[in-house]
Amino acid sequence: MIDTKIPQAFTVEYFGIVLELRTQAGICEAYDPAQNGVRHPQIHSFQSLWDTGATGSVISTNVVSALGLKPVGKRKVFHANGESIVNTYIVNIVLPNSVAFSALPVTEGVLNGTDILIGMDIISKGDFAVTSSQGKTKFSFQIPSTHDTDYVKEHKQKMHTPIVKEKEPDRNEPCSCGSGRKHKHCCGKNS
Repeated sequence: MIDTKIPQAFTVEYFGIVLELRTQAGICEAYDPAQNGVRHPQIHSFQSLWDTGATGSVISTNVVSALGLKPVGKRKVFHANGESIVNTYIVNIVLPNSVAFSALPVTEGVLNGTDILIGMDIISKGDFAVTSSQGKTKFSFQIPSTHDTDYVKEHKQKMHTPIVKEKEPDRNEPCSCGSGRKHKHCCGKNS
């Protein structure tokens, strides 16, 4: 189950234009935080890599060992080197700013340079935005989704919004500049 009822969000700003989105992520064995009397498992912090090309989230053998996780099943996965049958686990993941997902099924995989791969099973639950401006990259994520972003539509609206010239006051009306004088003796002199 993924906790998407309460709006949650985070933003990470990177100095420079980055080619990978990396954040810290907390992870622990699955538990229901709503159950009274349940001992909260220790949350371990690991480096995570966000990957829109991954269908599901993946944890490394290092995470499995650190948490002492027991597999709940096996699953066939497809990756750059072909396909494999791997162990599956159920975990809770805590992203920056306490954006949390509970009882999330993940697979175990070989991850180079990171311990958690955040896949589309998480990304598709919210709004995911990456912008590169003024020499820096900004990455923002929120759950649940509240935006229907369409840059093409926004651009077309800007290009087709007519500029409407304000109607000038009549000659004997007060001038629109706020001087208190009649328009014909103020801004309307030369018209």
